[in-house]
Amino acid sequence: MNTGLKITVFAAALAATFGTAYGVGSGVGAISPEPERAAHETHGGHDGDGHGGHHGAGHPSMALPGGLQTSERGYTLALKTPAVAAGRATDLRFTVVQDATGRPLTAYQREHTKELHLIIASRDLTLYRHLHPTRAADGTWSAPVTLPKAGAYRVFADFTPRGGEGLTLGADLTASGSYEPAALPAPGTTSEVDGYEVTLRGRLEPAKGSELTLTVRRNGRPVRDLQPYLGAYGHLVALRAGDLAYLHVHPGGEVGDGTTEAGPDIPFTATAPSAGTYRLFLDFKHGGEVHTAAFTVRAAGPSQRPEAAGAATPVPSGHAGHGH
Repeated sequence: MNTGLKITVFAAALAATFGTAYGVGSGVGAISPEPERAAHETHGGHDGDGHGGHHGAGHPSMALPGGLQTSERGYTLALKTPAVAAGRATDLRFTVVQDATGRPLTAYQREHTKELHLIIASRDLTLYRHLHPTRAADGTWSAPVTLPKAGAYRVFADFTPRGGEGLTLGADLTASGSYEPAALPAPGTTSEVDGYEVTLRGRLEPAKGSELTLTVRRNGRPVRDLQPYLGAYGHLVALRAGDLAYLHVHPGGEVGDGTTEAGPDIPFTATAPSAGTYRLFLDFKHGGEVHTAAFTVRAAGPSQRPEAAGAATPVPSGHAGHGH
């Protein structure tokens, strides 16, 4: 993937409260994986940004970022499992319906080694999961998942139809039971997960590309042997407060290009459209496992005093933990 990746959204930010990240895959059953490849695959319709949440990058006239609509550009996310019981293993099933024919889409273009990326996040952002479900021949996708707490969730399907442009569709999911939203962690620049310490450098600014560098250490020592995961050394998802606008990018450089190092630094270029609060989730692989570090990020407006770009208060191991 080319350096200087951008993430861009366009709607005004809404105020909201959200909290600490749970591990990607904590309480999740095994997902049938597709074979990983060491290097990125580059496809049209993404401006080099990768996943479908970025179709607006470079097109400021577009009104909405990814994930806010259930139907868009002739496709509809049909969630066959709109409700689950908290704490109970459930096979989450859905299709992407072609509006013109009413039939499920079965022809996908592989992006970063997968045909489709599935994100589940609670409305208060106390839980975050990045999954790779299995597709049946009839176009039905499924992934076993256990949501440990009751509440309202948002499901994001991030994909590219074969021969088309990438997009991200969203749908609401409910987990039954008694619910109490969590508080937003205070900004900071460090997140601790599974014995790793991840630090965030840089400042997220609205309407301006800014460099963000995430550095991975373990036992105080830089991790220089990060493992490729989905064709990259790190993956970044941002969810905006209030409307949960979805942003997903991959770092600068490409695994195996002879210049990109396997840590400890993972660089990104990000653009926020407005002042507001965002939650960042970084996936990285080391020791054969995927870990997720979470950060709270504030983008300062032009009339506001600039604040530090990040971050999460330390997250206990098991709250920001193992991956896809």
